[in-house]
Amino acid sequence: MDKLYIIIPAINEAENIESVVRDWHYVLERLNLSDSRLVVLESGSKDNTLEILERLTSELPYLVVLTEPLNSHGAKVNFGYRYAIEQKADFIFQTDSDGQTLPEEFDAFWNARSVHTAIIGHRIHRKDGLNRVFVARVLKFLIYLIYGINVPDANTPFRLMSIKKVEQYLRIMPKNYNLTNVMLTIMFIFYKDNIAFLPITFRPRQGGVNNTNFKKITKTGFNAIREFYEIKRKMLESVQNV
Repeated sequence: MDKLYIIIPAINEAENIESVVRDWHYVLERLNLSDSRLVVLESGSKDNTLEILERLTSELPYLVVLTEPLNSHGAKVNFGYRYAIEQKADFIFQTDSDGQTLPEEFDAFWNARSVHTAIIGHRIHRKDGLNRVFVARVLKFLIYLIYGINVPDANTPFRLMSIKKVEQYLRIMPKNYNLTNVMLTIMFIFYKDNIAFLPITFRPRQGGVNNTNFKKITKTGFNAIREFYEIKRKMLESVQNV
């Protein structure tokens, strides 16, 4: 039986976390994936997110809560992926804790796991605000400029990936890299893996406050350009050494 680890980063999500965890825990129950786990990465919430998660662990057998003081979404999922690798998972699925994605759309991804190395959601009609759409378009432009790759949606928090490929590609990028999902998407395409983009629903945040910090995003963007070039060099070297 395939072993699936669902990775969900969470910080200050008290309004959403219980419903999100219950919904995704039910996915594992419904598919009867007894060796699989729902891993929530809590990182220093100032509300009672952690208390809610700790209460739920006594009720939900597949739930694992890890606390790590990581300061970016990318670093959190990077940590979660490495944890799944250590636990010898077969597949990783990543989504977020704000309730914007729909668990009922997971089955199409799971059913395609034997065909594709990675199945990534494509947010055709995003409903999380024009600012985030703008950031996504700038990111898409930078990826095309630096890598010559046209990516439909590089950073989607709704992705099912083969653990073997994730483990291989994490070795190329820095540990706790800020743009882990973005770089994994680039690598899947660059190395010509059998990757699929499937359309998904992406709702407005279901509760709480969007903590988007555009000053921080701008700084991350400038750093990303330099890091993109550095990782591209390593990727080209890996191809030449094959």
